Amino acid sequence: MSQLIILLVAAIISTILGIFLGYILRKQIAQTKANSVEATAEKMLNEAKHKEQELLLKAKEKAIKIIDDAKEEESQRRNEINQIQKRLEQRENMFDKQLLEFEDRKEKLQQKVEEIQAIKQKVDEAREKAITELEKISQFNKEEAKEELIDRVEKQVKDDLMGRIIKLERDNSEFFENKAKEIIISSIQRCASDHSAETTSTPVVLPSDEMKGRIIGKDGRNIKTIEKLTGCELIIDETPDMILVSGFSPIRRRVCQIALERLIKDGRIQPMRIEEFIDDAKKELALDIKKAGEEALYKLGITGLDPKLVSLVGRLKYRTSYGQNILNHSIEVAQLSALIAEELGADASKAKKAGFFHDIGKTVDQDTPGGHPEIGGTILKKFGLDEDTQNAAIHHHDDKPENLYTQIVKAADAISSSRIGARRDTYEQFVSRLEELEKTASDFPGIEKVYAIQAGREVRVFVKPEEIDDYNAYNLAKDIARKIENELQYPGEIRVNVIRETRVIEYAR
Repeated sequence: MSQLIILLVAAIISTILGIFLGYILRKQIAQTKANSVEATAEKMLNEAKHKEQELLLKAKEKAIKIIDDAKEEESQRRNEINQIQKRLEQRENMFDKQLLEFEDRKEKLQQKVEEIQAIKQKVDEAREKAITELEKISQFNKEEAKEELIDRVEKQVKDDLMGRIIKLERDNSEFFENKAKEIIISSIQRCASDHSAETTSTPVVLPSDEMKGRIIGKDGRNIKTIEKLTGCELIIDETPDMILVSGFSPIRRRVCQIALERLIKDGRIQPMRIEEFIDDAKKELALDIKKAGEEALYKLGITGLDPKLVSLVGRLKYRTSYGQNILNHSIEVAQLSALIAEELGADASKAKKAGFFHDIGKTVDQDTPGGHPEIGGTILKKFGLDEDTQNAAIHHHDDKPENLYTQIVKAADAISSSRIGARRDTYEQFVSRLEELEKTASDFPGIEKVYAIQAGREVRVFVKPEEIDDYNAYNLAKDIARKIENELQYPGEIRVNVIRETRVIEYAR
């Protein structure tokens, strides 16, 4: 038992001794580790201090360098500023010197100006004195002397001036006239068109004279119905197998003609049938009008138009001016415009379109107030055609249109209208136009006689030689031509020929 206790005590003592020794050993190990960390930290601290010293040394060196560079740059700037200041001082000295010179010159110039003004005043006084003396001697004041001098100079140079003007006019007119003739002749030779002379009556052939009575009807009811519904007059005379449909509108005459031909073929002529056939004739004519417009546009190669405008174009087939069919005239003007545009280097297709639509206003000018140029411009604007085409329709009758294509259309229109056989007047219209032309040309002083010749293409004016000299005769011709242009309407051009001659007659007895 005691032995067991001894062993237990020995074990406890051994355990305590082991724990103590372990503690001491652990403490020594911890101390050793702590000493190692402190050494490392001290080493790192020493290295940091060493690096800090190196950085401070480098920063100090860099700062010293920056200070040296700044001092050097400052020195350079000071030198530059000094140089600039020296140059400015030199310039100021130079400007001061020049300013003194300018002041000196100014004073000298002022003195010269005063001297010149004094001399000018003396000259003006001398001139006024001389003018006064001249007025006393010549008995003319300044204005009268000026007018006298101008009159004398004008009389002296009038003949020379007249000759010079005539020469210049002749040279220029010959050159441009020859060039224009070449273009126009070339265009005319390349364009050939038919001319159809329309009248105000349309014949209708009858199978027999017995048909005249049936057309007249009982108490004239048939003929009255036809005339009332068509707006035309039926002329039934002694001409065998024929009646005439008379009316100013070709469209109405055509409706009446178609209805009559169908009534004659049908044989049943009575008011109800007449009304039915006239309605059918109007429908057929509407189709014919549209077809005529389409054919004309196809012939010229103009496409992309509104169908309503095409129908308006077709109406030109039944519209005449001075006996000339307007649709044929428009086609011819379009072709001539294209040819002239090619010669001038302009757009031929645009000129063709402008030429074709220049008289489009005549389709409705009989039913719409206003002239056909303004109506045509409104129609073309409504259907969205280009400005050149609109301008040609509005201004093709102006004296001097500004637009190139309008000028081309005006020339082509004059060519088409002035061709022999293209247009014709009635006898009364022809005589009235010649009388109006002679009256317009005779409304000037110093005119003795006026004659309109060559169907109104030329006016010969005989002047009184004692009242009109050569220079005034030249001006008189221009004045007469200008007045005819402003007051009269005519196709083509009119030549004004002023004739001045002096005849001396003496008798030997």
